[in-house]
Amino acid sequence: MPIKEILLLGNQQLWQPSAAIADIHSQATQALVTDLADTLADFRLRNGFGRAIAAPQIGALQKMIFVNLRDGSDPFALINPHIVNASDELFELWDDCFSLPNLMVRVRRHVSIDVRFADQFGKTRELTATDDLSELLQHEIDHLSGILATDRAIDARSLALRSEAMKNQGTTRFRF
Repeated sequence: MPIKEILLLGNQQLWQPSAAIADIHSQATQALVTDLADTLADFRLRNGFGRAIAAPQIGALQKMIFVNLRDGSDPFALINPHIVNASDELFELWDDCFSLPNLMVRVRRHVSIDVRFADQFGKTRELTATDDLSELLQHEIDHLSGILATDRAIDARSLALRSEAMKNQGTTRFRF
């Protein structure tokens, strides 16, 4: 499948909620898995980073996320994911997003979450995610609801260019 263009901040489609995927086994759903995987791989190749992408970021208003971590685990799709439990404990971090190039947003996220989803073969799964993976999945699930990191900014001063946010890298995460 072709590599898709990533929608950028200002594109109104990013704020629209996505529809649940009814037929996981359809050709269109399987093609979307491939489009997300290919687009993520291309972004990572060109930019040197990137762990996940949500379908709305490529203009597909469907509830799907594709994750490819650099920890040796197999890449996987989360179809119709939803958070079923979230820790009370939160942490702050500089969040970044493919759709917000060079912009970092200071947000609060849950330290751990439980996510229920279907995999690309239709099997229902549940995943407990902590720390970095928890933050990542919360960010991507927000995309499915039409919520951007800018909508979660802690305050009006919680925006920074990537170059400025990375200067203070030692203070990017705080738990409370």
